[in-house]
Amino acid sequence: MKRKDFIKRSAMGVVGGLAAAKALASNLQVSDLEHSIFQPEADRVGFNHLPNTSPKIMENMVLHRASTRGHANHGWLDSNHTFSFANYHNPERMHFGVLRVLNDDHVEAGMGFGTHPHNNMEIISIPLEGDLEHKDSMGNKGVIRQGDVQVMSAGTGIQHSEFNKNKDRAVKFLQIWLFPKKKNVQPRYDQMNFKVEDRKNKLQQVLSPHAEDEGVWIHQDAWFHLGSFDKGFTTSYDIKKPGNGVYVFVLDGSLTISGQRLGKRDGIGVWNVDNLDIKADADAEVLLMEVPMQLS
Repeated sequence: MKRKDFIKRSAMGVVGGLAAAKALASNLQVSDLEHSIFQPEADRVGFNHLPNTSPKIMENMVLHRASTRGHANHGWLDSNHTFSFANYHNPERMHFGVLRVLNDDHVEAGMGFGTHPHNNMEIISIPLEGDLEHKDSMGNKGVIRQGDVQVMSAGTGIQHSEFNKNKDRAVKFLQIWLFPKKKNVQPRYDQMNFKVEDRKNKLQQVLSPHAEDEGVWIHQDAWFHLGSFDKGFTTSYDIKKPGNGVYVFVLDGSLTISGQRLGKRDGIGVWNVDNLDIKADADAEVLLMEVPMQLS
């Protein structure tokens, strides 16, 4: 697929983009994308997702305000979806490049996701509050909490569960899926702890494509950074791989990116640039995700 076509489909979500997403997902487990893209309209009832809204699309960027995300409250799980997922379907918000899922999840005490399968997807979990317990079919068992980043390359197939380990408080975390650059790899799991103070007024790399680099690694030419900025702090981010785009998600506070003022849980995707200028308009925390705008 030509780069300009994939970018257009990523940002605009045209009908061709949906067909492309379906083709890309043809060898994924039904549980991964059946309910996020292809569920019949008749089945999409009884959930509290917002009516579809159009993103603000500019020449080389797309802006997603927090209030325009899909929303589903299942009682035990309260989730906001930046891109189409489960019973939230918006053809204009299917993915940004290879970034397929960005869910902002709140799981009640003692509750969680039962054992379920995935394949051919790079899955990243970033806890924001509380403790999340992970178990999988490879025998891995662990708990992730604020400061940790967890990755799972589903590859040829894996089953796992995720539960709030605590009985007295909720857990909040980001669930992120990327299309991989290699299919049918051997499944793998990893988690790593990062010092929160090491991201004070700078961007801390937490994920890359390279095992020998800082942070965890995945099967995709993507780099993730976390930052915690004081009001008035300015910095810039240089694109690491030509052709990649950057999706910035504001965890807290407010930032200005490429002239756009962003508030808490707002997101902006930018492409066809070599770098980004970032200014903290208030104390702010941010997740920056550099991702390919086309599949290799």
